[in-house]
Amino acid sequence: MSEQIMSFSGPASLEKIAGRLEHLHQARNYRETVQIFLEIFRENFPSNQLWGAVVPQIKGGFLLTGWDFEKKELFWETLKPAVSDSLRPLLVETLLEPVKAPAVLAEVLARRGCPDAVQKAGFPLIPIPGGTGNAGFLIGFLSDAKPSEPTVWERLLLVLFGLHLEMHKKEEKLKAEGLGKELLYQTSKVLASPLELSEVLELIMDALRVLIPYDAAGVFIIDKKKQEVAEIATRGYDAALESDIRLQIGQGLIGWVAKTGEAVIVPDVSKDSRYVNARVETRSEMVVPITSGGRTIGVFNLESDLPDAFGEPDLKLLSDFAVQAALSIERAQLFTERMERRRLQGELKIARQIQTTFFPKQNPQMPGFDIYGGNVPSEQVGGDYYDFIPIIENQIGIAIADVSGKGIPAGLIMAAFRASLKAEIRNNYAIRTIVAKVNSLLHESIEAGNYVTAFYGVLDSKNKIFTYSNGGHNPPMVVKADGSRKYLSEGGVALGIFSDTAYKEKRCSLHPGDILIFYTDGVTEARNEREEEFGLERLEKLAHTNRHLPAREIYGEIEREVYLFQNHQRQDDFTLIVLKVL
Repeated sequence: MSEQIMSFSGPASLEKIAGRLEHLHQARNYRETVQIFLEIFRENFPSNQLWGAVVPQIKGGFLLTGWDFEKKELFWETLKPAVSDSLRPLLVETLLEPVKAPAVLAEVLARRGCPDAVQKAGFPLIPIPGGTGNAGFLIGFLSDAKPSEPTVWERLLLVLFGLHLEMHKKEEKLKAEGLGKELLYQTSKVLASPLELSEVLELIMDALRVLIPYDAAGVFIIDKKKQEVAEIATRGYDAALESDIRLQIGQGLIGWVAKTGEAVIVPDVSKDSRYVNARVETRSEMVVPITSGGRTIGVFNLESDLPDAFGEPDLKLLSDFAVQAALSIERAQLFTERMERRRLQGELKIARQIQTTFFPKQNPQMPGFDIYGGNVPSEQVGGDYYDFIPIIENQIGIAIADVSGKGIPAGLIMAAFRASLKAEIRNNYAIRTIVAKVNSLLHESIEAGNYVTAFYGVLDSKNKIFTYSNGGHNPPMVVKADGSRKYLSEGGVALGIFSDTAYKEKRCSLHPGDILIFYTDGVTEARNEREEEFGLERLEKLAHTNRHLPAREIYGEIEREVYLFQNHQRQDDFTLIVLKVL
């Protein structure tokens, strides 16, 4: 062997080679290792004979390097997936002598200025032996003017090249794992801050790009009730195609992992029927569940333009990251829910303040009548309203209404109704005209789909006459002394629905012992655990049974019975007026 070595390079070359090999200990990464070996070969073979190398990258795909004759330096190029695909089978073959480059690679080599001698020789690839298969290929030829089996010395250099390539690949993988752990730690500190869910998802996506290189990725939060993706954050997808990746549980690879809770690596998506083609460039994919307490709450999806881009180390790293992400996502969800509750509580407080200013400060005192009204709010602010409005001596207006919806929007509509009603009352119109004008004003000022059910009447205490118009509201009940009853339903439809609506009015004569009950749907539509409504029959019975009591106590008995009927769970505002004729 010593004679072969001496005939190959001579003593001076051996010293240079030894010096170059010493530099290998200073190589900081995989690419520098390739560069040092190419310099060793270039010092012993002309560049127009041994031109460059093609080696697999640590994260998938292949890297081409060759001599740029104009710039007099090496160039580096990541090969496209189709070219990498053509080389992949050659890595696992046992090759004892050079082979010709695949046609797609030959086109790239010619474009990059591969020397004529190498082109004429058919773009030979000299295998660099690895632990299993080949670690890469030199481009060109060594001893002869055309490809042939390398000499012993050449094989020795090739073996050393392969060993160092694989050593640096392993080192960089270990470094990546160490970096991954550090990133996990640093990311966990950031994600521990109180953040909105959308902010957490964006931070997760930023961290993922550093942790595991990808061409497209997404984090998908699962809504188990709806069995679909509830919220996503993505990188690398066309925004116009977002609907394609917002899948039902069970659909596509993302849906499959969401359903099964099992991670999956797909080296070639074209061979997996579960893949949903949201990116034409995607060649491989890795999907990992995000779990908490045995439940899958989300899914990580990483896609690469290179085939077989993800391995078991990547899966382990992403799975570890998913554990931290799950804690952060649930913390963010709780934070978002807490902030939403605070916002709603603030709205409810404002709405309640608005609502309470509408209610009368005291009950009217009128000779021959006992009148009491009140409102008991539920946890959710409704749109209930009642009022006593002085007209002239011996006359008082009685109004009760309910706005569609709840919260601040309902409160604002009720404010508009109240202001309109009082303005029209001052104009001394007939009751039917007042209701019609308020209807027109509401139709102009509220959004379509909103409305107000309202009842307005005027009590003439001197003549014991009650004149009213009902705008689609629950009809007040008149319980007569003899136990009979009637309902005050004359009027028209709910207010605000149509712009020009005519309303009727009617007079009702009152007699001693009569009881009028004005109410909203929070009274009669209150439900028990069997989903039964409290109903008009129970209300009538309570009014009749307690007719001997003052109006305030009748009110109290009804309020108590409705509350008990709901098993102490008030579902809606309770608004009631009791008018008793003495």
